[in-house]
Amino acid sequence: MSASLNAVDGPLVEFRSVTKWYGAVIGVNDVSVALQSGITGLLGPNGAGKTTLIKLLTGQLRPSLGEIRVCGQPAHSARARRHIGYCPDADAFYEEMSGRQFVRTMARLHGMSSAEVQDRTEQALSEVGMSDRADRTLRGCSKGMRQRIKLAQALVHHPDVLIVDEPLNGIDPVGRRELMDLFRRCAARGQAVLISSHILDEMDELADRIVFMGRGRILAVGSLPDIRAMFAGQPLQIRIACRQQRELATQLIGWEHVARIELAGTNELLLQVIRPEEFFARLAVLVVETSFDITHMESTDATTEATFQYVMSAAARF
Repeated sequence: MSASLNAVDGPLVEFRSVTKWYGAVIGVNDVSVALQSGITGLLGPNGAGKTTLIKLLTGQLRPSLGEIRVCGQPAHSARARRHIGYCPDADAFYEEMSGRQFVRTMARLHGMSSAEVQDRTEQALSEVGMSDRADRTLRGCSKGMRQRIKLAQALVHHPDVLIVDEPLNGIDPVGRRELMDLFRRCAARGQAVLISSHILDEMDELADRIVFMGRGRILAVGSLPDIRAMFAGQPLQIRIACRQQRELATQLIGWEHVARIELAGTNELLLQVIRPEEFFARLAVLVVETSFDITHMESTDATTEATFQYVMSAAARF
């Protein structure tokens, strides 16, 4: 039997004070985090502990300390694995099979009946956009097609938790958009989708929540605005378009919130500010009280990548 969605109340995944040692090396260190339905981006530099975290969640490794629960079951148990769909970064196919045969084989391994195997396989292939190409031998498939087949086998049993490692590698721009829409559909029907990725800007648009890892620890968890607020004292890059460029620069240069000003083109200022909330409040008063014609203002670094740099720089101080 395959897992049904929303099998338990509460978090679908829980890490409870999890530590994993490789001899004298710590892979993850005292990690506690929970995953609900929705899309979570798992970010961190090489060696941060992301791979170890995924292997622990999928039951490939057991923790040295602590426990991991998937839908209330120990992560290493067969009961927990029924709830997990895993799309690894590395390929591990029976290359002589077609994509359709491979997905059917994975469905059979989940204990489905012949009729169920047929129906679930075609559903999964349709969902990843491979229905009309799945009879090609896997050995002859492009990287993007292979990636879609991996996703199909991860989805064929309707898992509660979908884990995807670098899912957009080798996918063209149109395909990326299609797969991002697929992950949103999974989240909308109640699945917890964990995406480990190095393509940080795509997490801005895709992830409901971000988990930043570094040195085996969870450095920050939350939405991008929430995490950005944690580091409000960090400098923020701002672009302002104003017809009175030099006059505005003269006003701002003496403010304690402004660390740096650069003139760009004929009507733009590039600013580095600290305590952004105080800066914006003071700027609003200035604009009301003067005739400065500000036509555009934006933060140029309130993105996943910039936030990641803030988190990592803060972590380096501890």
